[in-house]
Amino acid sequence: MPRNSRIQGLRDHTPDERLDLVAEGAGIAAEALAALRPDAGLSIAQADHLVENVVGVIAVPVGVATNFTIDGEDRLVPMATEEPSVVAAASNAARIARVHGGFRTSSSGDVMIAQIQILDAVDPHAARLRVLEARDELLALANELDPILVSFGGGARDIDVRILPTRVGTQVIVHLHVDVRDAMGANAVNTMAEAIAPRIAEIAGSRTLLRILTNKADQRITRARAVFDADLLGGAQVVADIVAASAFAEADPYRAATHNKGIMNGITAVVLATGNDTRAVEAGCHSHAARSGRYAALSQFEQDADGNLVGTIEVPLAVGLVGGATKAHPTAQAGVALLGVETARELAAAIASVGLAQNLAACRALAAEGIQRGHMTLHARTIAASAGATVDEIGAVAARIVADRRIRVEYAREVLDELRATSA
Repeated sequence: MPRNSRIQGLRDHTPDERLDLVAEGAGIAAEALAALRPDAGLSIAQADHLVENVVGVIAVPVGVATNFTIDGEDRLVPMATEEPSVVAAASNAARIARVHGGFRTSSSGDVMIAQIQILDAVDPHAARLRVLEARDELLALANELDPILVSFGGGARDIDVRILPTRVGTQVIVHLHVDVRDAMGANAVNTMAEAIAPRIAEIAGSRTLLRILTNKADQRITRARAVFDADLLGGAQVVADIVAASAFAEADPYRAATHNKGIMNGITAVVLATGNDTRAVEAGCHSHAARSGRYAALSQFEQDADGNLVGTIEVPLAVGLVGGATKAHPTAQAGVALLGVETARELAAAIASVGLAQNLAACRALAAEGIQRGHMTLHARTIAASAGATVDEIGAVAARIVADRRIRVEYAREVLDELRATSA
């Protein structure tokens, strides 16, 4: 059954109706998404097997971003976030990109790096060469530890060695490159690093200390680009202003921090909804933003020859579909089923595309109308709920405080008291 991410009027339906509509759009049975309902999601018993000292679970809203076409495939994207406007903004940006074919992506591969730290080497430069001379032996030793990964076409691929001056003396750092295929890869690379560390210590004539992966996943880069139609954005001036705002973020770390936060609004929401490691991805993205020695924007926006806006992004995304919470968490399984991806690269492509879409939406709001207008309008329902409005009262209170342009809890309480007095 073909997927269709263009579901108009989705917000006008109830949550149960939306679930049926997105299941139909994703080309899957509604039962596959049942775990997204609170009464059918992660149970206490399941949670007790995931982390220690479990006393409960915490719910985060899961919305569905629509309109995404990624590498020619329509995708409905689950986003777990508590922040208003994020899902709507990403969906709207995807709609604008859809006119010109949506998002196109590419990847550098599925390689993660484990680091083995060598201390007290008497001859660090010679030790480095001795380790490199033993490359084939060390790779074979590493691959013996994970024959299943090797059978899927992955495994240890290369070794490089760095001389690292530190405040406590010169250290020798071995990097083990491992193709982890569709896994996030932490367990695989850590196991291999532990296994080869004794032999490395023997070769170096020294001792090893840390043996662990790096979350600076710069051998696992995902790139995404899209053309955003100038007319749908609001015209040539809006395009020019977004380009100027992008240049600001590229040049200034103060602006880049908030610019990248907007990107991470999208990226983290999809990572969380699919049961992947948000902290690892965030650490990787922010380290990548500082790779030049100065913190900078993760994305760029330019004007093309036709006057449209072109957005590009490159981010390290250590995500997977096998192992971890992705396989153990029923809600994560439902998120993956909804998205319809079959490989870690496809998942990373969707995540990067949503990050770019979210970024475009934020830049457009800043350039065209100011961030508060659209954001606070969508935030009004949260304000109404915070003021004590019931489910049946939230819509009326939100509409009133938006119309009066007084989107504050105190005023929402006044409106709520007035509505209740009128209906009494």
